[in-house]
Amino acid sequence: MAEKPLLVVIDGNSVIHRAFHALPPLSTKTGQIVSAVYGFLLVFLKAVRELQPTYFVACFDTPKPTFRHQKFKEYKAKRPPTPEDIKSQIPLVKDVLAGFGVLFFEKEGFEADDVIGTICDSARRQDPQAEIAILSGDLDSLQLVGPSTKVYFLKKGVKETVWYDEKGVEERYSGLVPSQLVDFKALRGDPSDNIPGVKGVGEKTAIKLIREYGSLENLYAGIGKKDCSLPASLKEKLAENRTEAFLSRELAQIERAVPIDFDLERCRWGKYDRETVVEILQKFEFHSLINKLPGAPKVGSDNNLRLW
Repeated sequence: MAEKPLLVVIDGNSVIHRAFHALPPLSTKTGQIVSAVYGFLLVFLKAVRELQPTYFVACFDTPKPTFRHQKFKEYKAKRPPTPEDIKSQIPLVKDVLAGFGVLFFEKEGFEADDVIGTICDSARRQDPQAEIAILSGDLDSLQLVGPSTKVYFLKKGVKETVWYDEKGVEERYSGLVPSQLVDFKALRGDPSDNIPGVKGVGEKTAIKLIREYGSLENLYAGIGKKDCSLPASLKEKLAENRTEAFLSRELAQIERAVPIDFDLERCRWGKYDRETVVEILQKFEFHSLINKLPGAPKVGSDNNLRLW
């Protein structure tokens, strides 16, 4: 039986940031910083080689505020500004993707995760047989995991990866399923995004509560009942921070209806102008990557990591 078609969706900003911080500074003879571009290419070429995609797309954030900032002005407020050496490499990565014929998507007012979620849903509607692999260094995408969607996560640096399927998510979060992760974050919060959560509720308590009650709505319905066995101090924390809990869930929830024009067939992977890509690699002085290009002579054997 032939393998099902596979769509690989790469979280552009996440991988660029991971590459920038994982690799030592790298610049061309003219002084152009290209370490993040190099690291991104290592991840990209590894994915092409090991996953053997049918379709390939990339998604990016935009510099503009998102709908989450409108809901909560302190969203991501504690993050330091993106270094200029990262910003300057994002257009270079997009140029590389264009050379490979890979389309990329972004939308003002939304984050890359929202675009990824939208593409996943749209791809399944266009081809119900399609499997999806989300390539990211960000665990936020785990809420998108499902029977036909897995996350190919950059565990360490740009070379060590791990798969997250539904079972993997449950193992990492002590029994929670992917759809419950937003309820978990509603209670626990997310310091990296400055999502408040419920003050005084840590990870273990948040997991225990969602496992016991199933959802945020059920939890808040339960604490109002006379037979609720939760400690009075915990019920008080939950009651006092109800607004923050539901706001936090809104902030953590990936939007899956971003207004973009996505045509799965236009994202088919395979044909690209090798000479164009070679020129780009030579411009960046990535000579060692030329022999790693798809279609180049192979040294040794490649492992196919398709899990479906």
